[in-house]
Amino acid sequence: MTAPTAASAATAAGCAAPDQAAPLPASLDLEKETVITGVVRSAEGEAVPGAYVRLLDSTGEFTAEVVTSPAGQFRFFAAPGTWTLRALSRHGNGDTAVTAGRGINEVTVTVVD
Repeated sequence: MTAPTAASAATAAGCAAPDQAAPLPASLDLEKETVITGVVRSAEGEAVPGAYVRLLDSTGEFTAEVVTSPAGQFRFFAAPGTWTLRALSRHGNGDTAVTAGRGINEVTVTVVD
């Protein structure tokens, strides 16, 4: 087993996705980039860590997937447009539609049994 590197320190445990709770890079140009970020919450309003959040395009096609942080946070870098966020967790599942424009687009996905 190799020792962790600086690059691997920024990834979620057991997943190649970046740490979802990490701050956005300082070099990010929000006038050119589209960021979809948010939190997965249970029906009771509690953050859901370890949920799988899928990004589906306007036709329902799978585009990307990340695992939420211990605080239930997730983040995608995407193109502007209409997207569906699908959260899958032990607390249940949930879908939320978002029309994302340039900049930061904040979303909450609620999962129910």
